[in-house]
Amino acid sequence: MLIREYIETDWPAVWSIFREVVEARDTYVYDPEWSSDEARNVWVEAPPGHTVVACDDSRIFGTAKMGPNRPGPGSHVATGSFMVAPEARGRGVGRALGEYAISWAREQGYAAMQFNAVVETNVPAVKLWQALGFEIVGTVPEAFEHATFGRVGLHIMYRRV
Repeated sequence: MLIREYIETDWPAVWSIFREVVEARDTYVYDPEWSSDEARNVWVEAPPGHTVVACDDSRIFGTAKMGPNRPGPGSHVATGSFMVAPEARGRGVGRALGEYAISWAREQGYAAMQFNAVVETNVPAVKLWQALGFEIVGTVPEAFEHATFGRVGLHIMYRRV
């Protein structure tokens, strides 16, 4: 699997993953009613941010975006968001994207990385981020309207890079 910088011709495949993940309403706080253009404006990062895809020669299995968590005095902490195509889950795509993001943050000179909204019922993601050294530093109760479980918490996760 190759992780490479996103290029504009990747959007149809990324949009397909984005739409499927967001419409499930179980892992992302993004609006499932967004158009392709609205989603692209949120997902594709401008510098100093960075957007990548995980792929083989012809197929995109996942995507990630990363950059400063906040501007100005908060810009020394990176953040990231990750999506894996449902049919590619459990094959190491999320781990590869996570490891890439941590390395990228380190190379860019960030001091730490923070995830602002990891849905507490997304156990595979929580376990993955913990395995990669993130800790839950807080949980906002009932901050996410899950399609199956109703209102559940959003974890804030953190690690030094």
